[in-house]
This record gives sequence, C-alpha cells and structure tokens, in this order.
Amino acid sequence: MRNNFWENKKVLVTGYEGFLGSHLVNRLVLSGALVTGLDIKTHRKETILTKEILKRIKIFKGSVEDYGFLLRILKQNKIEYVFHLAATSIVGEALGNPMKAFSTNIEGTWNLLEASRNAKGIKGIIIASSDKAYGIHNKLPYREDASLSGSHPYDVSKSCADLLAYTYYHTYNLPVSITRCGNIYGPGDFNFSRIFPDTLRSAITGKTLFIRSNGKFTRDYVYVTDIVSGYLILAEKLNKLKLVGEAFNFSNESPITVIGLVKKIYKAVGIRENYKILDRVRYEIPHQYLASSKARKVLSWKPEVGIEEGLKITIAWYRKLLLCK
Repeated sequence: MRNNFWENKKVLVTGYEGFLGSHLVNRLVLSGALVTGLDIKTHRKETILTKEILKRIKIFKGSVEDYGFLLRILKQNKIEYVFHLAATSIVGEALGNPMKAFSTNIEGTWNLLEASRNAKGIKGIIIASSDKAYGIHNKLPYREDASLSGSHPYDVSKSCADLLAYTYYHTYNLPVSITRCGNIYGPGDFNFSRIFPDTLRSAITGKTLFIRSNGKFTRDYVYVTDIVSGYLILAEKLNKLKLVGEAFNFSNESPITVIGLVKKIYKAVGIRENYKILDRVRYEIPHQYLASSKARKVLSWKPEVGIEEGLKITIAWYRKLLLCK
C-alpha cells in the first residue's frame, strides 16, 4: 500500500543494508520515496532487498565518519528526510573495539547532524538511538524522561548520540527526533550473535544453543515491521505535531527473560530444548524494557504483530534460509 506522504520525497537512509535499514528502505521505496542509501558495505549477498528494489535506490558506499562525503550526498541529492541508522550495533563489538564504536556512533552522528545543518532544506531527521542509552535504572520500564546514563562503551555511545541530537535541535533548531527501541526481531537479521537468529539457527539445525548470559536478563522484543511503522509515522508527523527535539520509545511492553524467550522459540519450532548457559557476559544491562505510552498517545502507534505471529513468520523465513543452503 502506497503512502502519499512519501511520494517523491528525497530520503537518505544511512546503514540501509542493515537489518532494520533494509526493511525501512523496502517500505519507503514501495511508498514512492526517492531513496538514497549509504552503507560501508553495499550489494551484500545476504539481504531482504530484491534486485528490483535495489535498482530503485541511489547507492553510496562510504562511512558516516567522513563529514565531507555526507555533506556532498545531502546537497547533491537534495535530501529532505534522513533516517540515521548507521552504527556499531553489537554490544560485544563495542566492548572489544570501543574506539571504533565511539567513532561510528558518536562522531558519525555529529557528522550527520552538522552536514544536515549545512546542507539546508532538511525537513526531518530521525536518529536511531537505543534502550541502552538509558543505562542502568532501578525504576522500570524506562520512560523518555529518564536520564541518559550509559556506563559501558555501546551504552555510552548511544547516550552521547542522543545528547548530540538534542544539542543540534536546541542550538540550531535542526528538525531532529530520536527513537529508542526494544530488541528488534524478524526476517532479514543475518547477525547470528543476536539471541533471536542464534536460537532459531540452533533449533532449526538441531545444534546446541550456547547462551552467553545467565539467562535471566530481561528484554522486550518488537517485530521489525512495527519498528519501521514507528519510524515512518514519527517522520510524517514530526513537523505537523511539532515533535522536533523529542524522543520516542517503541516497545511491545511485554518483557521476557532470555530463558523465557528461548523456551518460547523452541516450542514454536516444535523441537526439544537444547541449550547450555555459559554465564560469561560482562558489562551488559541485566534488566531493561521500555514504556511506549508516549508513542501510543502522540503518534497513535502500536505494535501490530504479536510475539506468536511474529515467531511464526520469522521461523518460516529462517527455515527457508537455513535449510535451502
């Protein structure tokens, strides 16, 4: 279904070939947007983007750490809306290489914001932050007015990116808004270090799942197309409802432990549980989940895909992926 708002809008998606980015690009293209995609990798073999969709995207290969490159893309393509998703997105990677995480997630964000300020004509910028930006809080769920107090590399990089977005709004009146999401799952996630694809791969292929944590960590999980809808609705209503400078949580508000999720996945796949708890995780937040009442009230957004339906779709997709190789 086409959305008239995006018809012929010139949109930049950084990190367009990633898990969320590819789903977002797919929706934008089908909604009539003129999409420019930026990624450090391009033409990946593992992607949900079809050849037909890719033909309709103007593609650039490069890094958000290159300010001049970003500015040229924005100016030459007369970009109106930006979805900034490019980031080091894995907690373990950030822990092992904090300089790279800080460079991509912090410097990359200020480059994008500064380039947008100097490009002129930008009508809306959505910065992808994270629930990790809140850090550890005793009071849960996180609400948008909770302090941003990350303690470890990935968390801190997201806290900083958040604050940079606020800075560019409050100082330069840049039309920016921030999204903070629960854990995203669904077809197209090829990063098997994440709990959802890792568990599905283990269950479908009959191998033992190794759980890095103690299994008691609590998270919320949101189906990828619901997150895409949240991003688009926020961008569409950004100026009409005067939402610039604000942050929005997107969650299904149904937190579950890692073990609880793993058991649910094995049951949905229809095989006996086969996992081993390693309890080796360091520097991750034990319990985190979001309240999305603001998004529900202000944006009229709500998740449409429940965990049972989402699991069914996702399992079918991974079965085809893994068993057809």
